[in-house]
Amino acid sequence: TDGCSGCKRAAITNPLTTFCNSDTTRIILDFHSLPEGVTKTTGLCSHRRSSQGPDVAYRVSKDAQLSAPTKQLYPGDVFPEDFSIMATVKPKKGSQSFLLSLYNEQGIQQLGLEVGRSPVFLYEDHTGRPSPEDYPLFRGVNLADGKWHRVAISVHKQTITLILDCKKKTTQKLLRSPQPVIDTKGIIVFGTRILDEEVFEGDIQQLMIVADHRAAYDYCEHYSPDCEVPSPDQPQNQDPGTDNTVSNITFLWRQQQQQYSEHWRWW
Repeated sequence: TDGCSGCKRAAITNPLTTFCNSDTTRIILDFHSLPEGVTKTTGLCSHRRSSQGPDVAYRVSKDAQLSAPTKQLYPGDVFPEDFSIMATVKPKKGSQSFLLSLYNEQGIQQLGLEVGRSPVFLYEDHTGRPSPEDYPLFRGVNLADGKWHRVAISVHKQTITLILDCKKKTTQKLLRSPQPVIDTKGIIVFGTRILDEEVFEGDIQQLMIVADHRAAYDYCEHYSPDCEVPSPDQPQNQDPGTDNTVSNITFLWRQQQQQYSEHWRWW
């Protein structure tokens, strides 16, 4: 249990560190060396209050895509029905790609967060709903304009809300089943979709999935605050008052030399 009594502990051997308490499970992907195509860079804030240096982010090239079994992140076989996806990201200007894709056991994409101009949010539950023509499309939004963006997506019942840079809110219908199921027996892919030529290129500071649709509304307060606000010691540990399980996917690469987990595959 290692101090995690009362909650499940997930592990993907060495690169994964899990922070637990009685009502939350946090998963942090921690890579101990910079793989090919990934370099350290300055993040959202070049100067942050009470900090000795800038925010740290990672510049990802087209050679650095990543995938893992979904069950490694959700060992309880349950993907949250209502949830938030949150990211601090600066895609390459003019690019169009999927930042995150989740596939079921048959290889069907169930979830996808696109970054670019008029990005689509792809969601397909166990019944095939919604159909592709009903995927939410956020017209008038450009996430690939060469600037940093804090992107927070809230999925709740039959709606999806995009909160962009802590202020702009856009809500659309999500025509899924009343009790939708997302299969956790497949894989999660970072930076592209299977068979896509387009891959994510740009800078990323943070990427999270939280099992609470309300978390997206507090992203800039609890997880990715403004530059004049001190950064939380462990931003992935901040929990906006929920009793639900929180699974935070934070891609971190560190310079200590250590072999990657066999569960991960670099393309």
